[in-house]
Amino acid sequence: MSQVAAASGSEVKSALSQLEQLKRFTKVVADTGDFATLKEYTPADATTNPSLILKAAQMPSYRGLLERAIADSRKSTLAGQALLDHIMDELLVLFGVEILKIVPGRVSTETDASLSFDTPALVNKARRFISLYQQNNIPRERVLIKIASTWEGIRAAEVLQKEGINCNLTLLFSLVQAAACAEAKAKLISPFVGRILDWFKAKTGRDYTPLEDPGVVSVKEIYGYFKKYGYATEVMGASFRSKGEVLELVGCDALTISPNLLHELKESTDQVTRKLSPEMAQGVKIERIPLNEANFRWLLNENAMATDKLSEGIRLFNADATKLQQYISALL
Repeated sequence: MSQVAAASGSEVKSALSQLEQLKRFTKVVADTGDFATLKEYTPADATTNPSLILKAAQMPSYRGLLERAIADSRKSTLAGQALLDHIMDELLVLFGVEILKIVPGRVSTETDASLSFDTPALVNKARRFISLYQQNNIPRERVLIKIASTWEGIRAAEVLQKEGINCNLTLLFSLVQAAACAEAKAKLISPFVGRILDWFKAKTGRDYTPLEDPGVVSVKEIYGYFKKYGYATEVMGASFRSKGEVLELVGCDALTISPNLLHELKESTDQVTRKLSPEMAQGVKIERIPLNEANFRWLLNENAMATDKLSEGIRLFNADATKLQQYISALL
């Protein structure tokens, strides 16, 4: 989405690509498990999820990581489902370790979607991931544990943050989820832009410009709320459907972007304009949300889109995790 020159009506060009311009205002994060993509676009951080790892694990170039995870896990006395769970944990961390050899910052590693409503299990899984990373000489500061933004997931993040284990609260579709994460002092949240748009397009049957895109509007609201009330939690827009959505959120703390959109940004030299800043957010008119479990559940329930997309996202991630386990089981 280029900026239009008032005088001539022509597109304003820059010596830098849109990707490089974006990096001046926002931390660029790659939403991929593919190492070649990370090397090409040089993001600060990287995020993964079960869907991305499933795709990567089936590629010949990553077969070695899968074989290593299987070999390491076979040294244990585990069998059956316990062995599969062990291999999955090893594989996710091995991908993370390799990613951290490329990116200078952090990697997000996702907890099991099936644990989304089990606070103690999420805490234990996060501790397990951090232990595996430490065995590979990766300090916890370079790892974000991804947890679904359920009430139970947010409570797990609250426990983990007190232990110095940083969390990325994902599958986030509403202000009440975001506010609860901030109150729990989560390190980072990932509001999903594209999936919100998908829901509204399906319901209304209409298209939206990037400026009026419901997912973009949601992230702007969350960003404004956080900056207005002084929350330290980072806002990282995720799940983009178009370059236009990305460019409407320039200035957000971070944006995690898929390889195809990173390519589009790299290929264009149209001018990029900052749309968000802490200073701009101070004038936002938005009331603080009173938070407790009952109010959280009620407000989430009243938001049909967020309720639908949260439950759907958990199901989809769990389905891909199951497919990955089945793939590993066949190799065993």
